Amino acid sequence: MSSEATTKAKPQTKAPTFRRSPNLLAVASGKGGVGKTWFSVTLAHALALMGKKVLLFDGDLGLANVDVQLGLMPKRDLNDVIRGRLGIDKVIQHYDEGGFDIIAGRSGQASLSSLPSQRLAHLRDQLIEVSAEYDIVIADLGAGVDRTVRMLSATAMRTILITTDEPTSLTDAYAFIKLGNAAGMSKNISIVVNQAPTEMEGEKTYKTLLKACSNFLRLKPPLAGMVRHDPKVKETIRHQTPILIRSPNTQAASDVEAIARHVWKSMADARKASANG
Repeated sequence: MSSEATTKAKPQTKAPTFRRSPNLLAVASGKGGVGKTWFSVTLAHALALMGKKVLLFDGDLGLANVDVQLGLMPKRDLNDVIRGRLGIDKVIQHYDEGGFDIIAGRSGQASLSSLPSQRLAHLRDQLIEVSAEYDIVIADLGAGVDRTVRMLSATAMRTILITTDEPTSLTDAYAFIKLGNAAGMSKNISIVVNQAPTEMEGEKTYKTLLKACSNFLRLKPPLAGMVRHDPKVKETIRHQTPILIRSPNTQAASDVEAIARHVWKSMADARKASANG
């Protein structure tokens, strides 16, 4: 068979491409109950305290609770955008105590995963457009790996995947990475171990996930940091007040502040690498 015939028989395929925002950071989890929203709120607050202009986007419409954790009662939310009543820039609310903006979801509504693809893409495009007005936009995604989570994760420059030491959390985190790898997004994912009993136990949890990814996927997702278990976390959630306001000197608060510094540097490095081709 000639080389020309071989070329025709095996056309080259291009790697998947996504419309990506250089300022968008996604926060995801394979399963619920791992503290993803608390982490997103605290990370947004930590970055705002670093002097960054921050927007926190509640991308979990069906189980939205960013506003609940902050004790807010927004008059406009993401549902108004999805229904076509308002543009996304019209539902942004400033959270004075934390010094950052939020786009609230609405609990009890149909999840974003039920949206037609065209409307979901339009929402993504609006989010990309508004992200240009911020230093960083944090998208608190729904738990799991549905198409909405995958689309918004693909849109983000970086995705932080939250896990704990629970076997189901690790299994679902692995599944998220596996699907991300199949979609060409594996290089953008880093890990945060939440609710770690100790720093040593947190390292052990990360190494368990890393071993599975290395053995079966040939991937080594980096550790963005860990957040140690802290009883003050539940207390601050119960009082609907960010931990960096109510208990700023706790271990968990310090851990998220360290992750915020890492995230900011990682995002800056990713933007530089993207600009250089």
